[in-house]
Order: sequence, then C-alpha cells, then structure tokens
Amino acid sequence: MSAYRGGPNTFAVIGLSSKPLHDYGHPTYNCEYQYNNGSHFGVPGQKLSFQDFGFARAYVVVVVNCTFPTGTDPSMGGRLLLHASTNGGYDRDINSTDTIIALNEPPKSWQPSQFLALPKYDYLYCGSSLFGNLSPQRVREWIAYHVRLFGTKTHFVFNDAGGIHPEVMDVLFPWIDLGFVTIHDIKDQEEFDGFYHNQMLILNDCLHRHRFDTKWMFFFDVDEYIYLPGESSLDSIMETLKDYTLFNFEQVSMSNRLCLAQDAGQINKKWGFEKLVYKNAKKMRRDQKYAIQPKNVYATGVHSSENFVGKSTRLPNSIMKYYHYHGTVAERREPCRQLLKDSSTTIEKTPYVRDNSIRLMGPLVKKFELNTIGTRLQSTRL
Repeated sequence: MSAYRGGPNTFAVIGLSSKPLHDYGHPTYNCEYQYNNGSHFGVPGQKLSFQDFGFARAYVVVVVNCTFPTGTDPSMGGRLLLHASTNGGYDRDINSTDTIIALNEPPKSWQPSQFLALPKYDYLYCGSSLFGNLSPQRVREWIAYHVRLFGTKTHFVFNDAGGIHPEVMDVLFPWIDLGFVTIHDIKDQEEFDGFYHNQMLILNDCLHRHRFDTKWMFFFDVDEYIYLPGESSLDSIMETLKDYTLFNFEQVSMSNRLCLAQDAGQINKKWGFEKLVYKNAKKMRRDQKYAIQPKNVYATGVHSSENFVGKSTRLPNSIMKYYHYHGTVAERREPCRQLLKDSSTTIEKTPYVRDNSIRLMGPLVKKFELNTIGTRLQSTRL
C-alpha cells in the first residue's frame, strides 16, 4: 500500500483489497487526519472506480481519494489514517473495521508551493510490472529508442517483479547513471494474487508518486514503440494537446516472427524493430495506449483513465501510433523464424503487409546510443 499528498487538503491511498468483498459486499472507507498535537478531523473517503481485469484473482486494486474541507498546517506534522470497513461483507452481523496508518508527515515536510511549481520533467514513463526471463537486447533497444524520442527532460520508471535480472540491469545501468531511469523493487508484492502481477496497483502508485514531477505521463509496455509518422517533433505535437488532459493513440500490430529474406546474412546485426517489418493487416479493433497530464488525473488504468478532469481526444495514426511486437521482450532467442521476399503474405488466414517505417529509425537510434553512452552495451546478448 502507498499514500501520497495531492495538495494542501487532499490525499490518495492506493492498495489491494479482497476481491470477493468488493464483488459481493459494500466496503466503505473513511479518512482521518491527526495532527501531532492530538487534534484531528475526518471525512468519508471516495473509492475511485476503474475497469477490473482481475477475473478469478484474490485481490483487487483500490484507490481512495481523501479530500478534506480545508488544508492541513504543514508546520505541525501529522498522519493520515484510513478506516476500512467491511460494511456487510463476510459476516453480515459484524461490521469489521481496520485502521491503517496510510501516511506519516513530519513537521515542515511539505509546502503548498510544491504543488504549483514547474515540473522537473516534460515526459515521464510509467512502466508495468516486469517479470520473467526478459531479453537484455530487446530492453537495450527499447530504452535507447525512447530516450532519443522523448529527449533530455524525461524519466523512465521501471517496476521489477523479477524481470530485471543482472543482464537486464547491465543494460539499464548506463541510463541510470545519466539520470534517465529509476527502478522500483516490487518483488515482495508477487505473493498477492492480483491481475497481471498487480499491474493496476503499480500504475496508480506511479501516477500519484510522480503526479507533480512531469507535464505528461505515458503508459505503454516494453514491447511497444511509439512512432511519429509525420515531420512534427514530439514537443510540437504535445504543444497542440496542452488543453487536453488525456489522449489515446492506436496500435500497429506487428508479426513477432516474419522477417526479410534480404536480411538473411545480417540478422544478428539488426535490432528487433529493424527486422520485424510485417504488420497484421486484418481489419479489427486495435488496442490503444495513452498519455495524460497527471495533475488532472486521480486514478489510471491499462489502456486509458476514467477518473480525470478536462478533455480527452484520440490521435489519428498520421500523428502518433505505437508498434507492438507481442512477446518479443519475453523471449531470449532470435525472433526471425520465417524469411520473406514478398511485400505481403497470408499466414493462417491472417494477412501481413510490409511496413518499413520504424525499421528506418534503426541507424539513427544506434548512433544516438553510441554518442550518448559509448560502446558499453555493444556485447549485449539476447
């Protein structure tokens, strides 16, 4: 569980709770702030709702907003308590209440001005839980590509659920040294059976932990690459979106096994997004990912947010999209399993067409990596 102050009079508490209790009962939450001098006041907590993907899981993610009528005094110090009640769940004759110390604040540990200051970053990436035997080479490619895309005033937050093994850490160290990457160890949370390694918990923690650190916050995965098709820079695109709280951008689904026959002699020298050039051309609904201005968002999800103030929009593919190479980062082997000469093909009733757009970025990204961190990662293996 985590809790963060969101302003002089408001807090967010993020944690896990019993899924059966929330599915079949009506739990309630009350917030109390206690000053160090003993005075205190309370308000009902507002549980924020969002889409729950955790079918047949034991735990569900809960985000509770605690907003008090007036601001607290930063000079005194105090603590935020959350009173969580079953309210008819479990034994209906007993209303069990647990009191949780959500946040301790020493005197003068915060100031109202910190919520009005200019953010440190232009862009911040909130990553989902990383688990399994991830490919160091694929992670290397992803981080170099996106540091180049987002620029110097950006930061990447990764969450280690067991996937950042020593070889992946070696790939991230140069970027940590330059201040681009932070890694949170979340392996202890693996014992709690929530959806997709507690993905929703991690994303909402990232939102509230870094809510005032950045102008924009992006949510997508490490097998997905954001691409800007036109001549506009990311900064210029984001300037046109400054009046929106949230925008979505659409997926381009790429084959994770089809490559070009012309690359046969140099497959090992090509990066993943250079050699996997066939996209799924089947007409279907495409997944979306999104970015937000976090100061106006109160809870977040995997593909979008339902809890925000302001306008939202969906960007056309001609402005921004993301290429998805499903499963490639989770496999430590050469992805090319079939080499093709044709510009299109059909495999198992799925049509694929060649798309060279992001392939052309390969030399630029490699040069950027070399200029930025030198040759430290040249011997990286799958």
